[in-house]
Order: sequence, then C-alpha cells, then structure tokens
Amino acid sequence: MNSAILYNIARFILLLTAQVTIFNNINFLGYINPFPYILFIILYPVNGNKSGLLLGSFLLGLTMDLFMNSGGVHAASCLVLAYFRPSIFKFSFGLSYEYQTVRLNDVLTPERFSFIFLSVVLHHVVMFILEIFTFEYFWSIILRTLVSTIFTIIISILIIYLIKPNNKR
Repeated sequence: MNSAILYNIARFILLLTAQVTIFNNINFLGYINPFPYILFIILYPVNGNKSGLLLGSFLLGLTMDLFMNSGGVHAASCLVLAYFRPSIFKFSFGLSYEYQTVRLNDVLTPERFSFIFLSVVLHHVVMFILEIFTFEYFWSIILRTLVSTIFTIIISILIIYLIKPNNKR
C-alpha cells in the first residue's frame, strides 16, 4: 500500500476522532460550532484520486452524521465540498493549480487563506441550509455560518501550521 494512502487514512481517522471527542462538545452560545474534520477534504493531495476523495468525503460525512444524529447534512455538505474543491483550487491558485504545485502546509499566503476560507464557507453554508431547511430563519443561517466559519478557520489554521505534516505529501 502506498504511503500517501496510509497517511490519508491516518489523517481521516485522527480528524474524525478529534471532531467526535473534542470539537462536537464545543457549543458556545448555541451558534459557535467548529468543524475542523473538513481538513481531510481540504488537505487531500491535489493530484490524488478524485473518486477516492468523493468516497472518503462521503464516508467522513456519513460517520459524522451517525455520531451527531444529523440525518445526512454532513454527508451532503462534505460531498458538495469535495465536488467543488477543484474549482475552488482553480479560483484561489490559478496556474499553480494547473501545474499541481500547490502546498497548503507552507507559509500562509492570501491564496492559501482564500482556499481554506472558501472551502469552509461552502461547507458551512450547505450544512446549515440543509440543517435548518427553511428560509424563515435566514438570519440564523447567516449568523451560524459566519461565526462557525470564523471559529473553524482559526482552529483549522492552527491544526495545519502547528502540527505541520511532512512536506513530501
């Protein structure tokens, strides 16, 4: 088995375990919920298997749905993020993505931050719209998306840059 596959499986398990044991228990003021488990999708290799990413994203979201009893909103939002990930890469990095020279675990640049930001926003908007599922609570969806996005980005950047993965991947 390839070492990159083992590395991604370990990342999948560690992020899912951290989300279920630590981050699911954080619910500040009823609005702030961090979801750094999506780092699996964000940090998946650029030249990795696309169907493997979609399958892994679905399993990640499905497992989160089982633990949170959320009826499929995590699976759907993870699949949407995995599907639109190449477009977000292309928007954020331009030609660097075309030549597959993107590294997210280097110094935080505006391109890297915009990729992380857009990915988290897309995931959270889809998740909270599906969770609430009525536009009667439009401002609640916006508020929850905004504060959860800020908190998730802070925690995700801390995870990426404090626990820096090996640069060979």
